[in-house]
Amino acid sequence: MYVAVKGGEKAIRNAHKLMARDRRGDTSIPSLSLKQISEQLYLSVSRVMAEGSLYDAELAALGIKQSRGDLIEAAFLMRAYRTTLPRFGYSKPIDTAKMLIRRRISATYKDLPGGQLLGPTFDYTQRLLDFKLAADGEAPAPETQEFEKEEVVPRVTDLLNDEGLIEEDEPRAPDAPVGDITREPLTFPADRDLRLQNLARGDEGFLLALGYSTQRGFGRTHPFAGEIRLGEVEVDFFMEELGFEVPLGTMTVTECQMINQFKGSASAPPQFTRGYGLVPGQGERKVMAMALVDRSLRAEELGEEIDSPTQDQEFVLSHSDNVQATGFVEHLKLPHYVDFQSELELIRKVRKEWQEKREAAEHELVAEAAQ
Repeated sequence: MYVAVKGGEKAIRNAHKLMARDRRGDTSIPSLSLKQISEQLYLSVSRVMAEGSLYDAELAALGIKQSRGDLIEAAFLMRAYRTTLPRFGYSKPIDTAKMLIRRRISATYKDLPGGQLLGPTFDYTQRLLDFKLAADGEAPAPETQEFEKEEVVPRVTDLLNDEGLIEEDEPRAPDAPVGDITREPLTFPADRDLRLQNLARGDEGFLLALGYSTQRGFGRTHPFAGEIRLGEVEVDFFMEELGFEVPLGTMTVTECQMINQFKGSASAPPQFTRGYGLVPGQGERKVMAMALVDRSLRAEELGEEIDSPTQDQEFVLSHSDNVQATGFVEHLKLPHYVDFQSELELIRKVRKEWQEKREAAEHELVAEAAQ
């Protein structure tokens, strides 16, 4: 016999207290500060800001602390908080060519204008546990040198564009409406601006798996990492009352320009095509996966055959949002007593009918054998 779980509000309140106790952990050690999280766990903070659609390192750190390190839950908290904030308008498009670069690499050109800058990366580490960190060892200071900051560092895709070897990146009209999936529900087919918004706040693991699938043949991309940039860009806002733009400040972003082969079509010559990714904070793996999926989603507009999940925008965009996916999966933990009872009765009835038919068939076989 199945009965409902009892406890109600009292049990829920106690569950909250248990969560708070487990979140705090051993009270004999200091509690993590938000500054510690935002400074020392910045990659996690960056992911929460991107998937939570809110650029605020301190709030992301608070979400990580409150969720006990569950980054999806932290992103959920960020989105919930964002809905309480007023919307004053939209900033002007950032210009990543004017980025104050901390890291810039290209897998297509060894020597390129502005140079390559390795910056902070795991790429060249040996992936061995560093036990000095367990002893709070101080990190060695990196070498520094003076350099002249260039006003504009051209992108690798600009170099290819000068020779006509890559499709043109057509700018949007200044008066074109700004798509915003945080305000309007996503509909299909979705324009590229909405697709990129969706991918920017999509689950990193899901996009990584999809990007990997495109390289294995499920999307037919043959990519080159044209350029990956990490640095600070200035954000400007046009003040209608003043009649000119004012700087709001700077933000850290990671950008990836992926270059892909394209054999051409009836309307376009053979050339390279683009895949693009950009997220707030430091998220190199995310922008690379995003750029791979972005290119794969452009199959139809490029006249390519659609035969893989990564080329189906409804499949990709509908399932990349980890907050929605979490809600749909975790709702299975909620009470489904009535539904289960009806299914239980149905199974019992079907089993009874099946057993009766089986017994009838056995009797019939026995009767035939007796004859």
